[in-house]
Amino acid sequence: MSHSKMELLAAYWTLAGDVYPGAPTEVSPHSLEDRAKAAAKVGYTGMGLVHADLMHYAGTIGYGGVKRILDDNGIRHVEVEFLGDWFCPADDPRRKVSDQMRGELMEAAAELGARNFKVSPALFEETPPDVPHLAEEFALLCEQARPLGTAVIMEMMPFTNVKTIDTAVAIIEGANQSNGGLLLDIWHLVRGGMDYSEIAKIPARYFKGIELDDADEQIVGTLFEDTRFSRRLCGQGSFDIPRFLREAKAAGFDAPYYGVEIINEKFRKQALDVMAKTSFDTARAEVDRAFN
Repeated sequence: MSHSKMELLAAYWTLAGDVYPGAPTEVSPHSLEDRAKAAAKVGYTGMGLVHADLMHYAGTIGYGGVKRILDDNGIRHVEVEFLGDWFCPADDPRRKVSDQMRGELMEAAAELGARNFKVSPALFEETPPDVPHLAEEFALLCEQARPLGTAVIMEMMPFTNVKTIDTAVAIIEGANQSNGGLLLDIWHLVRGGMDYSEIAKIPARYFKGIELDDADEQIVGTLFEDTRFSRRLCGQGSFDIPRFLREAKAAGFDAPYYGVEIINEKFRKQALDVMAKTSFDTARAEVDRAFN
């Protein structure tokens, strides 16, 4: 598929409604059926689902019901997220919680045929990462996911201990797994102070995910507040999305879709059909600007 015809996936928060990462509940107030219908109506062919929402539906309609809803609406690309603390020592209580979530997300990935399983580095950690340890633990995740046909993609973020492309690539190359790779969100690249030219450092075989969004030139609040409450629709902020996409193409990115992740406290209170249409149309316009 040419990049100008690339499909789009609605990351979970784009259509979740009035919830946000770290909220008291991360379960969407909109039904999965309504979200899938709204996504399909505007042209999305993929959706992301977070652990809390997945567990809600696993306990009500089961994964068979979830898959029927997605299939009935032509949603053929699925991502599950977001695993943290997978790198903690085995005797750390956080690892026990993470391992349970790991198993549940792996099951969801298997049942739904997920293409990607998204994982997070250590949030709010300023100590330099132990790259060999992270590579070893990341390799284990990939080995567990490989029989499911799922890739494990780590998201570099400026408020974690993996803030740069250099560090992320060192971990992923150290793991050396065919189904392990990097998820690059333009927000994390730009807010992390990196130039678009640094995308060229990502080996094509490990470049497995992209997410699009936009933001003001100045950070609003803390970095974590900015990313959760003040992202903008594509093309309505300061990011050079067409250049980002062209640099990614030059680096060899060839997944079948781009993710769209809009997290904004005003956006999320709008009607579901409005969120779907505006997020899709603005992202599509930036893709067209990049390649047409």
